Amino acid sequence: MQGLKVLVAGATGGVGKAVVQQLVAQGVPVKALVRDGVKAAGMLPPASRGVEIVEGDVYKFGTIAKAMAGCNAVICATGPTDRFNPLGPYLTDCEGNKNLVAAAQQQASGRRKFVLVSSIGCDDPLFPLNLFWGVLLWKKQGELAVQRSGLDYTIVRPGGLLDEPRAGQAAGQVVLGGADAYGLPPRKRPGSVLRSQVADCCVAALVEPSASGKVVEIIAEQGAPPAPFTELFASV
Repeated sequence: MQGLKVLVAGATGGVGKAVVQQLVAQGVPVKALVRDGVKAAGMLPPASRGVEIVEGDVYKFGTIAKAMAGCNAVICATGPTDRFNPLGPYLTDCEGNKNLVAAAQQQASGRRKFVLVSSIGCDDPLFPLNLFWGVLLWKKQGELAVQRSGLDYTIVRPGGLLDEPRAGQAAGQVVLGGADAYGLPPRKRPGSVLRSQVADCCVAALVEPSASGKVVEIIAEQGAPPAPFTELFASV
């Protein structure tokens, strides 16, 4: 993690907040891109622990470019906040990601890593989540912007997101599959995964060479053997 400074977009969301906490625990300086700095200050670790809160909006390129200054890695964990706005997925998952990519491309040459949190189902137009304003169709467009950017990237597609294991169950072990591994039949059934486990995956992707240029789908399975992310990424 030495030498990294990471911009976390969507830093007050469930996955984004867990990402910030894990980066701080590893001594990595963080810029947290948020829309409401006052709200974020009550949710995120303080500046004394290496977190700089930057107000901005992924819809507005100028604010992103300013926030990106000095960073050499991005973890994007944004998502629409208004489920009743039909333009939300397009603006956040498509145009917002394109703006983040463009800002990352403007940074000085050298190490530039982009980790995008997307979703299982992005390769299947019939996946039920698309009933919500075509959200996965727009996430797919955001993925393509990252893949075509020339940046070193990892795209992380989680299954159903949980804050804690379901009642009476222990947390399963992380399992990674390749693109379109989970979804509607004949694919494997999509499971669930803890937000903290997704954050683990994103942080590991920053430095694992075997994560480079990959789309990985992540779930947690009861009874799966524990494995380090070095091994999990290499298996995809």
